[in-house]
Order: sequence, then C-alpha cells, then structure tokens
Amino acid sequence: MPLGQSDSTTYASELCDPELYQQGNPEDLWRRMHAAGPVHEGVFEGRRFHAVVSHTLISRVLKDSKGFSSEGGMRLDQNPAATSLAAGKMLIITDPPRHGRIRQIMNSVFTPRMVARVEHNMRATAVDIVDRAIEEGECDFTNVAARLPLSVICDMLGVPPEDWDFMLDRTMVAFGSDGADELAMAEAHADILSYYEDLIRRRRREPRDDVVTALVNGVIDGTELTDEEIILNCDGLISGGNETTRHATVGGFLAMLDNPDQWAMLRDDPGLLPGAVQEILRFASPAMHVLRTAVTPTRIGEHALDPGDPVALWLSAGNRDPRVFVNPDRFDITRSPNPHVAFSTGAHYCLGSALARTELTVLFEELLRRVGGAELVGAPQRTRSILIWGYDSVVVRLVTRTERWR
Repeated sequence: MPLGQSDSTTYASELCDPELYQQGNPEDLWRRMHAAGPVHEGVFEGRRFHAVVSHTLISRVLKDSKGFSSEGGMRLDQNPAATSLAAGKMLIITDPPRHGRIRQIMNSVFTPRMVARVEHNMRATAVDIVDRAIEEGECDFTNVAARLPLSVICDMLGVPPEDWDFMLDRTMVAFGSDGADELAMAEAHADILSYYEDLIRRRRREPRDDVVTALVNGVIDGTELTDEEIILNCDGLISGGNETTRHATVGGFLAMLDNPDQWAMLRDDPGLLPGAVQEILRFASPAMHVLRTAVTPTRIGEHALDPGDPVALWLSAGNRDPRVFVNPDRFDITRSPNPHVAFSTGAHYCLGSALARTELTVLFEELLRRVGGAELVGAPQRTRSILIWGYDSVVVRLVTRTERWR
C-alpha cells in the first residue's frame, strides 16, 4: 500500500459526498488532496475508483481516448442501465471515430446565417432578462441565469420561442439537485423526451436551419441516425448547454459580489471581460468531474490501473491546482495564462464552449451596463450533487446604475 493510502481513501470518500458541496468547503478538501498527491484511490457504491486532482494528469487522460474510454459512462453516480443504452449513440459517451462523426453532424449546423440569428436573439434575450430582474427588484438569480443559455440551446435545436418557457420549467425540474423529488424529475424528463419525438417528426416534414434537422438528416457509414440517437443527443445538448453556463453565471456573479474590486476593475475597463469570463469558468468550475474507464493495463502517477477501472477526473480540483495556478483560490479577472479545464480537453472538448463563453460575455456586458448595485437576500442555497458545483437558489436585489455596487 503506497504511503498515505489511508488518507487517500478518506479524501476520495469525502470527495464523493454530495453534502460537501451543499453545506461544506470543497476548496479546503481540494487543497489537502493536492498536498497529499495527484491521484487518490477510493470506493464509490462498492466499486473501486481513482480520483485525479492534478491538472496535468487530468489533461493527459482526457487527451488519451485510446487508453481511456468514455463509453463506460461520464459520471460516478450514473445509472448503469441508462449508460449501457446510450453508449456509442450519445455524443458524450461515444469513443472515436464514431464520436467525431456525430460531432461533425452537429457542427454542420453552425452556418453563418445560424450564428447571426443566434447572436441576435442572444443579445435581445439578455437585455430583456436583466431589465426584468431590475424591475422585479428582488429575484432568484439562478432563474435569471438559466434563461439565456436555455433560450440559446432551444433556438439552436429548433424549439420555437413560444415553447422556451416550457423547456425551461421542465429542464429545471428534470436536472434538479440530488435528493430532489425523483418522481417529479422523471415526469419532467419524460415530458422533454416526448417533446423531442414531436420535434423530430416536425423537422422531417419541415426542415429548418437547426440541430434537430441536421441530426434527422445525419448519416454515419451509410446509415441514418435512429430516432433514439437523435433524442439522446438532443437530451445531452439541452442539459449540458444549460447547466454549465447557468451555474458559471451564478458563480461568477457571486464572485463579483465577494470581490467588489474585481467588478470595479471590470466596469472601469470592459476590455478585461474576455479574461474575466475565463476566470469565471475556472473559479466557478460547474462541471465537477468526468469519468473515464481504463482500456488497457496502465498507470496514473504511482497507481496501477486494470482494464475496466473507473477514473474520476475532478475538473474543479484541477482548476485549483497550485502547480498550475498562482493563488488558485483567488478570483482574479486578470489571470493569465488561464489554462482551465472547465470545458474538458481532447476529443471531448465541449461542443458548446464558444457558445457558452459568448453567453457569459453578453450577459455580463448587460449586467455591467444596467446594474449599479446588488445585495444578497439571505444565504445562497448550493446544489446537493457530486457532478454539478452550483446553486439551487440565490435571491438578490438588483438596482440600476444610478446606485453603487455593494
């Protein structure tokens, strides 16, 4: 047993406790893990796994799609039956070369006309969202943050604007925090899947410039994608496209509240916004871990892996690696370089990364233009999850720029 193995096992167990992220201090755990070593062995639901917190090793594994498979699932707390059903069909749990072919079909929709339409709607939506939040005075900022990414992904999928509120409601319920009403979550997810089935039928009759039309017409190795494959990939887009940006927006907003000097710096020099967005993604790091499965006997650091061994790559901890980031727990919008792994890396680098950065940029531009002050109304309520580091509720008061940021 390697030196410190008992501590390593304890750390890995703590890492997999959803209460830590709802009530505790994960940053402190990540600091202790980095000090103890880059890789930690543990057991989750009776199965041995390795947790990787080193930025360098996380990046190495993510780039090695031959040595580490995605088809064993993307999260520790997954449903094995659902994973088995979707493996090789859903983009995020499909290995190359098929992964690249599905991705190419989805990328084909990013025509200049589509991008122009999405960007126009994005700006109009962001203005409306911020103005409404200010008018309300007191609002739950998690709902404010959810509207923009959800409207953008709906726009890209081909969901008409009159159905966006329906999709927002259903996704907020379906992809709620661990411990939420499981029956309500299942019913909401069923509503979403049923909606996709109807949208697929509509797009076969009435093709448009959208992702569902591209998937309906998608062909891989001479075979059209099945309805099941289309639905699975729509489902992945709606959840991934909403969750990451929503929680990053809230996390970035709270970081600004906690560090008013950074907000003042950004207001004085809006040219700092691209770097600020990158720092928000690193600091908030909403997607906490991704899973890979060893394909062949190999080693990570001092740890030997057998084929089939799961490896949890803790992206949020990698984004606080002191060997890569100076003062990693400091929110610094001027941080450069900033090689965060919030969007993963390698073949599975986030399909919507550019879109997410644009959404964050546009929303914070409108906040900078319109919001003069903000204060919390009660303590933020964090999400109970080992997958998403985010918030269930953050009630705030916003005022126009005639008042100062508090």
